[in-house]
Amino acid sequence: MDDASAIRPTQIKQSGPSELEISWSDGRESRYAVRDLRLACACAHCVDEWSGEPRLDVASVPEDVHPLKIQPVGRYAIQIDWSDGHSTGIYSFRQLRALDAGG
Repeated sequence: MDDASAIRPTQIKQSGPSELEISWSDGRESRYAVRDLRLACACAHCVDEWSGEPRLDVASVPEDVHPLKIQPVGRYAIQIDWSDGHSTGIYSFRQLRALDAGG
């Protein structure tokens, strides 16, 4: 296990109508536009499993999409139930860190 895999969220909260904030165990604070997170879903419904090509129609995701429920998945990810009815995506901590342009 490398050091990066030991980094975990200590707090996840909605910090506004369109922003999610994650505090990490190494002190980093990340902010994400929630629609961008929804568009970054890598589940089989949103991304072709074989080719890696996006399958999600960006226009089908409402501008005001937001998390309804966020739950942990093991010690490596979170699952988000979205207001547009999508709930099959798992966001690994590694993916979330990579999506954080500030860090």
